[in-house]
Amino acid sequence: MGLNRFPRVMGMRSGYDPAEVDALIERIEATLGRGSLDAEPVTADEVRAATFRSRRRGYQETAVDFALEAFVVALETMTQRPVRLALAEPTGELLREEWFESQAARVEKVMFRSARMATGYHEDEVDAFLDRIVATLRGTTQYPVTAKEVREVKFGTVVLRPGYLIADVDAFLAGIADVLEQRA
Repeated sequence: MGLNRFPRVMGMRSGYDPAEVDALIERIEATLGRGSLDAEPVTADEVRAATFRSRRRGYQETAVDFALEAFVVALETMTQRPVRLALAEPTGELLREEWFESQAARVEKVMFRSARMATGYHEDEVDAFLDRIVATLRGTTQYPVTAKEVREVKFGTVVLRPGYLIADVDAFLAGIADVLEQRA
């Protein structure tokens, strides 16, 4: 039996399985310190990648998706470490390069939620841009991406075709722009 955290779909339509949504929300809240953590803490990437079975009279998908977007921001804010402190280590270049390598690996692993039936960013364009960011972070390109380019990038959009959720991509790129400022 769900906790009725979200409005339910009416009639014969399907929505997200309330039990699955409630279980994820409980893990998120526990990770954020709002409950007892009986399971493994959840990461922002896990929340982005979450999928739920459909159930008749389940939770309205849009309401759940908006809540999960807010939780992603909260989880990322909680786990962010000050970039400048990480780069200010006295041992210098080795730690600096290791830190950039860890950021490149983070970019390679990022998964964005699907925009489903809404407008989303064209996946191939975003993926190609992320590849350029990885090369920049690793110092393996003659044409590095700048923080300014990341902040100003415009992707094509798609409707009724697979596309990345715009809010997820924009939030992720805002953080990467801050990282790239340290690369210069």
